Parts: sequence; C-alpha cells; structure tokens
Amino acid sequence: MTRRRWIVVAAAAAVVALAVPSIWAYTASAGRILSSPADAPSTDVTMVMGAGVRADGRPSRLLAGRLDVAAALYHLGRTRTLLVSGGTAPGGYDEPAAMRRYLVGAGVPDEAIVEDPGGVDSWSSCVRARDEFGLSQLLVVSQRFHLPRTVALCRSVGIDAVGVAHDSKDSNPPGTRQGYLREVAASVPAMVRALFG
Repeated sequence: MTRRRWIVVAAAAAVVALAVPSIWAYTASAGRILSSPADAPSTDVTMVMGAGVRADGRPSRLLAGRLDVAAALYHLGRTRTLLVSGGTAPGGYDEPAAMRRYLVGAGVPDEAIVEDPGGVDSWSSCVRARDEFGLSQLLVVSQRFHLPRTVALCRSVGIDAVGVAHDSKDSNPPGTRQGYLREVAASVPAMVRALFG
C-alpha cells in the first residue's frame, strides 16, 4: 500500500473512531433532552453539572446559565431538590459551594440544595448520583452540547435521566463552539466507561 493510501486509511479510521462515540451519545439520549424548564416532568431531584468557577468565586458564564435553568425548574415546581455536582481544589476552589451561593441568590431555599464535591467529571457525577445519593431517576441540567454525553452516561449506570438544556449560543458563543468541539473527543472515553465501567 502506498504512503498516500495509508494516510487516507488512517484518516478514515480516525474519523470513524471519533464519530462512533458521538453517535452512541446522541442515540442513547434521543428524545430525552428538553429545551425549556416548562417542558420538564416533575422529578424529586435535579442534578446540575459543574462548569468552572472564576477566581472571585463566581460561576463561569456556562455554569451560571445551568444554574439559571435549575432555579427555573425549582420555581416552576418541577423539582424539589437541586444536587449541585462539581469539583474542589486547594486554594479554596469549590464549585458546589459557588453553585449553592448563586442558587440561594436566585431565590432557591438553602435546604433545597445538596452539594456533591465528588463530581469531578460527568462519569463521576452520574455514578455518585446512583451510589452516594441512591438515585434511579433525575433531571440533569447542562448546556445543550454537553447533555447527550451526560444523559447517556447516567443511563448507562441505571439512572432514568432526562436533560434540560441551557442554550448558550447567544450568551457565550465562544464557549459553546469550544464545547461542541470538546464533546467530540470527550465522547470517546465516555463510551468506553459506559461499556466497560
């Protein structure tokens, strides 16, 4: 086989390797991602996925959008408890605490918020929702680009998950573009974890 043909074959294999996990995520989450909090079914618990905290302790724009959707779900009576899932790090970095402060500022009662500081990635958030919090059903809030993978992962561990999307394309176009690109790569290890644990 010529060098040029090897390059074509390798490129095709790379495309397939990236496409299959994305297809898995979108197939596993098909019909389970909602565009509006008003369309969400009533569910006891809603999990809000972390997305970065600024140096001053405020949520990033992507995270603030997720929290706005979560607060709307609570105020509409679609959920009773908000499980805020994120990571912590030395130096005071604390996603769940920042998420709690923002939600309280949005009128959600403090007692309606539960923190999960072990949600360091989407897989961990889903596994801990099942194992640490005993959940078998929940709503999950994130950006539209992130929800196919997150819903697929939650379903792979036995959680009946429905996603409620924050559409960030107008409020944060650069973050949204980067998010869609990141999801192509992130779906690869996600599918491996879903299939092999």
